[in-house]
Parts: sequence; structure tokens; C-alpha cells
Amino acid sequence: MLSQTEENYLKEIYSLEELVQKEVSTNSIAEKMQTKASSVTDMLQKLSNKKLVIYKKYKGTRLSEKGKTKAILIIRKHRLWETFLVEKLNFPWDEVHDIAEQLEHIKSEKLTNRLDAFLEYPTLDPHGDPIPNVNGKIIKVNSVILADLKIKEEGVFVGVKDSSDDFLRYLNKKNIAIGDKIKVLEIEPFDNSFKIDNNSTELIISESVAKNLYIKN
Repeated sequence: MLSQTEENYLKEIYSLEELVQKEVSTNSIAEKMQTKASSVTDMLQKLSNKKLVIYKKYKGTRLSEKGKTKAILIIRKHRLWETFLVEKLNFPWDEVHDIAEQLEHIKSEKLTNRLDAFLEYPTLDPHGDPIPNVNGKIIKVNSVILADLKIKEEGVFVGVKDSSDDFLRYLNKKNIAIGDKIKVLEIEPFDNSFKIDNNSTELIISESVAKNLYIKN
């Protein structure tokens, strides 16, 4: 049985590994967990003793197969609960992360699988992130960053890179939502801002916003 803190470490190590595609440093974990490097070292030693991570001092850390399986299960629960909160309880997408952070630690796999069936086996959560299936398989969406599109290129908005509450609320204000069809109309040379057509509505968004929107084209 793992503690909530141990589960959170596994989940964050997994996300960092996916980002850098190699061993992750103690400092990067500390930044992600908002704690001291010494506290991270203590936890990594504990997780190593449980055969959940492969930890080499000064050389970085990666999840063992056992640790990766555990991390994917936690992510599966988190994303299923986010989907349930949005689709069935009508929570806005910018409010569900913190609630799902609490619900993801429920231990019952039977409940998780029943929740999956109740939701009719969704493959994406409300933010466009893939939901691992019961076997831990993740089907990733082939997408590109909006900022990489050229003028007149278009596609469907399928996910966000930044899923912070502030960014999601910004998208709400701009009426940009998952499933919208977006076309690049102009790119301003001065500041690289984008003029886009979003479901027949013209908008101006900054380069930083364009770098945080995933488009399937």
C-alpha cells in the first residue's frame, strides 16, 4: 500500500520522464513537487527500496516497470474522474484538477473500472489528455502545437499543454474549447501573435497561447 505522497511522486516522475525521455534529476523533481532536494532524495530512497524507481545518486532517477505501472494507474484514475466531473456533474474544465487530485488516491480498481464503463470507455479527458485503458495502454493523439502551423493551415483543437486553472479560464473567456476548428489567418512578424478563425470567429492570441494549444490537422 502506497501513501498519497508516494503516489504523487510516481505520477510526477512519470510526467517528467515523458517530457525529457531520460532519467530525471532530483532538482527537477523537487521543483515539480515544490519541496527541497533533500526531501526528494529521502523519498527516492524509499521508493527504490520498494522497487518502484531506479535511483542512482548524482545520475538521475527513472521508474521501474512496477513503478511505471503504478503511475499509469494513478493517471488513469485522475483522468477518468476529471471526465466524470465534467461530463456527469457539469463542473467546468478549469475546476476539476484539484478535485481529481483527491479522488485519484482511491484504491479500488473495481471502482475505477466501473467508472470507466459508466463513462463508456473514454479515450481523452476534458483537457485532451489520453486516458490509459484497463491494461495501461495509452493511445496518443497525433497532434501539433498551434504555433507550428503556417498561415492558412487549420485543424481541430484537441488539447492543452498548459492545464493550469488560469490558462483554462483564459480560454473560456476567448470561447476556445476542445473540438473547435481553428485556422491560422495571419501571423504578426513583430510579436509572433496569431490571428485565427475559431469556428467562424476571428481572434488574436499571443505566441505563448499558441504554444500551449494542441491541434490535430
